Amino acid sequence: MTTIKHNILKKIEAAGLVGRGGACFPTAVKWAAVKEALAAKKQGYIIVNGAEGEPGLKKDAYIFQHHGAAVIEGVSLADKFLGSGKIKKIYIFLNHEYFRNYAANLKTILATKKYKALREKTEFFIKPEKLTYISGEETALLNLIEGKKTEPRLKPPYPTEHGLHSRPTLINNPETFYDVSLVAANRYEAERFYTISGVAKRRGVYALPANLTIEEVLHKTNNYPTEPFFVQVGGEASGEVLNSDQLTRPVDGSGLIMIYDQKHTDSHKLIKYWLNFYHDQSCGQCTPCREGTYRLWEMANKKNFVGGDGAKGKGEMNKLFWEIVAALEETSFCALGSSLPVPLKSYYQNILKK
Repeated sequence: MTTIKHNILKKIEAAGLVGRGGACFPTAVKWAAVKEALAAKKQGYIIVNGAEGEPGLKKDAYIFQHHGAAVIEGVSLADKFLGSGKIKKIYIFLNHEYFRNYAANLKTILATKKYKALREKTEFFIKPEKLTYISGEETALLNLIEGKKTEPRLKPPYPTEHGLHSRPTLINNPETFYDVSLVAANRYEAERFYTISGVAKRRGVYALPANLTIEEVLHKTNNYPTEPFFVQVGGEASGEVLNSDQLTRPVDGSGLIMIYDQKHTDSHKLIKYWLNFYHDQSCGQCTPCREGTYRLWEMANKKNFVGGDGAKGKGEMNKLFWEIVAALEETSFCALGSSLPVPLKSYYQNILKK
């Protein structure tokens, strides 16, 4: 274990691990930053971010159900690497459903003799049922745990240096801790988890090589449609929309592939779904997102709104609509507002105008 403790960072770096919460930030860089920051601080924190608030995603649920012990082992390795005496508390942040379904098993694992010291400083933190999607953003999560308004913080400073209670804080997705446990045991095979959703023949979560293209994932899981289709990649709300000629791209972000039936998808309902989600989930902190999501939602809910283009589809998707979308993209404080244009613009460009 001592050897693992000293070599784990090199092994993580060699494996090329990146965060699986969506940002894909290099894991070794984040761990090294927290370690360095702790040299000047007495104590810090570790947070397992299991909020998984993006619609359609199920990979964290799958990991907790089938690989809970590996997640805990990854957390233990992080604790040892950072210095067990340096980590004051570990928080396992779960949404309500995940706490109900998986917390008991995680607690059973922590109750074993191996994790006695870890158990004593581990606390489960449950996401309130009515809390918005933004609570999964790492700095908004810090505010939530501290009892403050759940909204993103200005960065920098980053949580690695100035996180929970102003202390260095390591925040990683459950999949990242799972991968670290595999790396330490020399069992990591450069795989990641993919969630296949929508009009798929075999919906579910699959562990496959991380470098596969969208097309390859669909074929390997026997989910490549026989009828005209398009996909949304990364998330059911924030993901990019691509047509069937654009599937040679890698699967970025959190690994979701949502499949849509091109003939039977109602454009208005789909756009309305996205805008309803963003309007409902905006924390209201910044004006562009608070007002912009409301105005777009208001337009989408009018009877004369049409989600197409050309002679049929201008409706409320007029100049003002796209000006608001551009404002959100350029001036939103956090990733929630700036991600809203991704599905709208890509759907319009890759599907409606095609």
